[in-house]
Amino acid sequence: MSKSTAFFPSSFPQSRSLWPVFVGLAVLWLVSLPLACLPGPVPLSARGVFRALAAFAGLVPTPDDPALVQVVVRIRLARVCLAALCGGALAMAGAALQGVLRNPLADPFTLGISAGAACGASMAIALGGPLVAALGGAAGWMGLSHAGLVAPAALLGALAALGGALWLGRGDGAFSRESVILAGIAVAAFLGALVALVKALNEESVTSIVFWIMGSFQGRGWNSLPLLLATFVPGLLTMGMGWRALDVLALGDEQAAQTGLDVGRARLWLLAGASCMTAGCVAVAGVIGFVGLVVPHVLRMLLGWGHGPLLVGAFFGGGVLLVWADVLARCVLSGGQELPVGVVTALLGGPFFALLVRRR
Repeated sequence: MSKSTAFFPSSFPQSRSLWPVFVGLAVLWLVSLPLACLPGPVPLSARGVFRALAAFAGLVPTPDDPALVQVVVRIRLARVCLAALCGGALAMAGAALQGVLRNPLADPFTLGISAGAACGASMAIALGGPLVAALGGAAGWMGLSHAGLVAPAALLGALAALGGALWLGRGDGAFSRESVILAGIAVAAFLGALVALVKALNEESVTSIVFWIMGSFQGRGWNSLPLLLATFVPGLLTMGMGWRALDVLALGDEQAAQTGLDVGRARLWLLAGASCMTAGCVAVAGVIGFVGLVVPHVLRMLLGWGHGPLLVGAFFGGGVLLVWADVLARCVLSGGQELPVGVVTALLGGPFFALLVRRR
């Protein structure tokens, strides 16, 4: 494999036991779940958190303060679990997109998915209230609410942006990585202009739109889990069945075609799987960047360039990164105020991205 055709440098480790790395990442992921419940506007003791979790599991009697169980399980643990799943999904999607597009600077937002989600959410924030009011009693019968429209609208916007990028990037019945990237940039530019137009025409919604676009898990709970899993599971199945195709695509399109791989179809399925995982995350938590860029590059130094081990490691590594980024977001300000977690990941990932561009 020559450096001119290989996407990943040959200096990465390729043949050694990876089990210690997997076990270390899995243990770190599991330990992070209860430990991340400790910090917050009102810090909790480790003894109180573990006792509340044990009581919820039925292992010990309910503590004297039952509200502690509600705070730990229904608020903090739910938020931590969502962050862990979203971080893993974004990191896996980033690893897949970098392999499919053979571009080390690719991340889950290359195809305009974040812009589509932002556009859908902005429309729901700005127009959802009048829509629910116009429906009147029918809205209550259908279970519609203004706040409840934002996440589904973001999901539909993300998937629509994906469809538009894939449609524009399809030429002569096949997909090329260059055309898909350019199509994603065009879709993102157009949808970004729509978001700016919505903000200009509806000034009352500007604050809500901007805060959502910056990404946050504030106010998210277990009720957001079905929406996330609805796209995470199909994307995970696609990754599980297509990781070998990612290894073949890393050789280049000509070499991949010589092995018998249908390059266009494989690229389509992998792009769709990675984008679905991203769409669910942005629908639940808003736009969170750089997780899919940073984590795969760090893990390649530990796991090598094989996509099977890399995808498994990315799930655990991305989850750990986003869990503790969210902890930092809710603890760095005083008075119960929170930073958007997208700001924290951008501060962490921005210098890393600049380093990649410099090395490129």
